[in-house]
Amino acid sequence: MNDIHLDELTAISPADGRYRSKLTDLAPLVSEFGLIRYRVHVECEWLLWLAAAPGVSGLPALDESDIARVRRIHDDFSPAEAAEVKDLERTTNHDVKAVEYFIQNKLKAHPTLSNRIPLI
Repeated sequence: MNDIHLDELTAISPADGRYRSKLTDLAPLVSEFGLIRYRVHVECEWLLWLAAAPGVSGLPALDESDIARVRRIHDDFSPAEAAEVKDLERTTNHDVKAVEYFIQNKLKAHPTLSNRIPLI
């Protein structure tokens, strides 16, 4: 049974089997990649919200270039980056924690954003 390949008869549902060719436009939304991408989006927007919140003290406000840089993390998110998240997940054993680490790794490269890592 271990050598079963994906086809219409072995797919988990008809959406991945019989109807896959008709639903390819939905794959970026409802696939594992889509789920990870939306999690990255939510975490990035949460960071931006926290950075702008008046009740979060001790951190200077983000400038427009830093806001754009954070948004590019999710806007430019690729299947290769989703694979990075999946690799992190194998270490963390937790899908959301892997997304957090992925974003933290992205922020480490930017001196003006690395102090925001605790907010992720």
